[in-house]
Amino acid sequence: MESITGEPPSNNTPIMVLSILNTLDPAAIATATVCGLTALLFIICSAIISSSENAYFSLSKIQIGLLSEEEGRSANYAQYLLSNPKKLLATILIANTFVNIAMVMVSSLFLGIVFNFGNNHLLGFFFEVVLVTFLLVLFGEVMPKIYASQNNLKLARLLAIPMFILSKVFRPFVYVLEKSTTIIDKRITKKGHIISVDELTHAIDMTAEADTPKQEKFILKSIVNFGNINVKQIMRLRPDMSALDAIINFNELLDKINDWGYSRVPVFRDNLDQIVGVLYIKDLLPHMHQSDDFDWLKLIRKPYFVPESKKIDDLLKEFQSKRVHLAIVVDEFGGTSGIVTMEDILEEIFGEINDEFDEEEKFDSRINDNTFVFEAKTLINDMCKVMEIETDTFDQIRNEADTVGGMLLEVSGDLPDQGEEIVISGFTFIVEAVDKRRIKRIKIIRNGGQNA
Repeated sequence: MESITGEPPSNNTPIMVLSILNTLDPAAIATATVCGLTALLFIICSAIISSSENAYFSLSKIQIGLLSEEEGRSANYAQYLLSNPKKLLATILIANTFVNIAMVMVSSLFLGIVFNFGNNHLLGFFFEVVLVTFLLVLFGEVMPKIYASQNNLKLARLLAIPMFILSKVFRPFVYVLEKSTTIIDKRITKKGHIISVDELTHAIDMTAEADTPKQEKFILKSIVNFGNINVKQIMRLRPDMSALDAIINFNELLDKINDWGYSRVPVFRDNLDQIVGVLYIKDLLPHMHQSDDFDWLKLIRKPYFVPESKKIDDLLKEFQSKRVHLAIVVDEFGGTSGIVTMEDILEEIFGEINDEFDEEEKFDSRINDNTFVFEAKTLINDMCKVMEIETDTFDQIRNEADTVGGMLLEVSGDLPDQGEEIVISGFTFIVEAVDKRRIKRIKIIRNGGQNA
């Protein structure tokens, strides 16, 4: 049998390959050439489309930000594609499917013209399936995706216009695919079970072994409830704040700092609603020798304000990113409600944290398992932790109150008398001390328990 050039084969040409080659006339050669070039073109198209998938879906937040700041057609199209990730992915999948099918069909036509496998089905399978698939996967999928991972931002810009055009060309198919996946997503969502905080807390109680330390269970439960706590529930209230007046002299400042022992102190002008900064005590150390008229206000740093409603998990992230440890809590009118620190947030997980400078102040006492005494300014969350009950026990009746005393005022509607008893959610609250303006100390008895 002659070769495709019409010349007799040389002695060095493998006999098996020669035996399957067809004799081609000029028209067949032209057709085979067109088919071969078209198959090569489809492999290139497959490589471009595959690389676009890795290019767009491997972009970091910083790279996406850089694209959003750029101007021009490519940048605008890239921003459009990134803002519609489902449409982009559907376009890539559909376009790649069409191109791969077309490539397989053209390559099969090319092989049918050039080769005649006859009864050698195994060899035909190798050429038409194994070899074509290998070339398509290697040059149309693997290598382009590796390159795209290393040059994602460059390719995202370069392929923005072609991918935008493809999204319009395959728009009907994209629409069908997008809608079908949405239906599937909804079905999966309906079948899915969202676990509540109460269920997780119950699971911790169920799975904890009898000898599991209370502290470990406390930390696990605190982590579960962490995202549901807002700043208002843990902040130090305005009456308990220690803050510096901007008009005091340097010696007065040093005396106050020595008395308080804090590392950061808010600074106000006129009143606590006018916080102008936060003084870091470490910034004072190089100036300890200064005279009484030293302008210490130049050392204060910009205050960081947060609303009462901010969740403490979000605040913790902001503290970490901004590298601050203290925030001024403001109410809806912009007035100062109190302060919150990094230590306050961590104590919600690990319990009370005391260092060598903290005074041993007891705002609560446990008389027995069913009887407790609290100062009225104790936060409701802290009271619940001491009594080892759920922090949402009094949510239905506390309204906007944050402290135990405030909750009793909400319930009674007036300042109660000393010795007055108020029953709330299975607990009896006894007012032990009260003055003309506020409740000072409260005894709480768990109903069914023995009073001491």
